[in-house]
Amino acid sequence: MNTRIGIIGGSGLYDMAELADREERTLDTPFGEPSAPYVLGTLRGKRVAFLARHGAGHRFMPSELNYRANIFGFKILGVEYILSASAVGSLKEEYQPMDLVIPDQFVDRTRERISTFFGNGLVAHVGFAHPFCTPLSEIAYQSARGAGATVHKGGSYVCMEGPQFSTLAESRLYRSWGMDIIGMTNLQEAKLAREAEICYTTLGLVTDYDCWHPSHAAVTVDMIVANLTQNAQTAQQVIASAVDQLPFERTCECATALKHALITRADAIPAEAKQRLAPLVAKYLQPS
Repeated sequence: MNTRIGIIGGSGLYDMAELADREERTLDTPFGEPSAPYVLGTLRGKRVAFLARHGAGHRFMPSELNYRANIFGFKILGVEYILSASAVGSLKEEYQPMDLVIPDQFVDRTRERISTFFGNGLVAHVGFAHPFCTPLSEIAYQSARGAGATVHKGGSYVCMEGPQFSTLAESRLYRSWGMDIIGMTNLQEAKLAREAEICYTTLGLVTDYDCWHPSHAAVTVDMIVANLTQNAQTAQQVIASAVDQLPFERTCECATALKHALITRADAIPAEAKQRLAPLVAKYLQPS
């Protein structure tokens, strides 16, 4: 059975209880080691690969994550859809702790993170106007509604560097921009998934109001963990329900993101670059 579905578990979601027939798969990639071994198993009759984003025991900070290895590993496994779950802070009153948000946009506030597979002899520019897969996001939204969660469709996710939480001035600034939620991890995953032609969406698990809110003058790890523990069961139900509805016919832009993105002249691409990125580009570099 092919492993076409990937799941990335973030803070508080380190496992999928329903996952049966488990086996661990350790992968090496041209970009180093992923955060942890992939746990392959069966969920709702589908073969899936689960990855704990922050490693066993939550050992990696957002800025330490090897995003390229994580996503490339899914590509090696044959994954075409990634369902991600992440803790986020709310920048709007109506997005309350324990709610879910399925965002549709990003604003990048990270620094010096590598978020492309390309370079070193092969250049590509993928479209990223719509950074989340629209049909996959719709499946996640409907799955959340079916699970009885309070879920919000759409919204802009500010991806900050961390690991510190926002200053009050920053939190107020993001609110003035009309941003909806804030987190530390999803942007690089989404960019790399697009380059790998993998559909990607995320469940934003709201844990707190960020520091702008009068009742949350300080965001603490204890506050976040307490809310995540309650939200984890709901997130697992939502993800399992979404897996139940996969695969779908991939007519979305994700499926062919590289088709017109490779800009380097074919005869100028180094053999090493072709080999390193073969899982991504080989089909586009065949002699005509």
